[in-house]
Amino acid sequence: MNEAPIGIFDSGIGGLTVASSISKAFPKESILYFGDTAHLPYGEKSIESIQKFAIDISDFLLEKGCKMIVIACNSASAAAYELLSEKYGDRVPVVDVISPLVELISSKSYKKVGVLATKATVRSDVYSKKLMALNPDIEVFSLAAGLLVTMIEEGFFNNDISHAVLHKYLTYPDFEDIEALLLACTHYPLIKPEIEAFYKGRVAVYDSVDSVTAKIGKILTENKLLNDGKEEPFKRFFVSDYTDSFEQTTKIFYQDKVQLEIAVL
Repeated sequence: MNEAPIGIFDSGIGGLTVASSISKAFPKESILYFGDTAHLPYGEKSIESIQKFAIDISDFLLEKGCKMIVIACNSASAAAYELLSEKYGDRVPVVDVISPLVELISSKSYKKVGVLATKATVRSDVYSKKLMALNPDIEVFSLAAGLLVTMIEEGFFNNDISHAVLHKYLTYPDFEDIEALLLACTHYPLIKPEIEAFYKGRVAVYDSVDSVTAKIGKILTENKLLNDGKEEPFKRFFVSDYTDSFEQTTKIFYQDKVQLEIAVL
């Protein structure tokens, strides 16, 4: 079981930032990634549809022998984390991208925080609900940043275009005087340095990738699942639909060459 891969899935490409972080933090671990490109974006789908996709993908990952399921997607985490935990939790640990970040922020003494997210995540109000359940005194202000995912996937970051777009979002009136900003999308770590530069140290900026990676390490250690074998770890990347442009874009998110395999569920 220790040498089994960690299973990671997302609606598409953003979850590769999670996969990249896991690969760097735990270089001995094998990874099996699934991008559900045939059904993206999940934000436009019903909760029931997302739950069905999540179950189908989890079954695929478990059939491949994965020792853990990581939901590297905010929309899927909001819609299906509890369901997957109940369905598979007695077999393998299930980790989402929302809970670890919420737990981290609730342990701080912040009184006012902002959440930058996709429209679907803001519509679910999941961050506000979870944060306020743990800390009723905290104020949470969420903003849907509809342009950011497309901007990042097109390679527009760390340039004049991204600076202008981020300035528009980060000067949102409700974000005035926030003490921390949560980047609630797995695309956003790629623009985290720009956001930190905008705030010039006045606001603490958190992304879900770091907290999820820390949570995974804790679970692997506590459950004695860390790979201590001598075999070379492998990395496999599956998608439910293939395009050349998608494979080329993966380098931005995983920061290494990725060879995609098609898997029909």
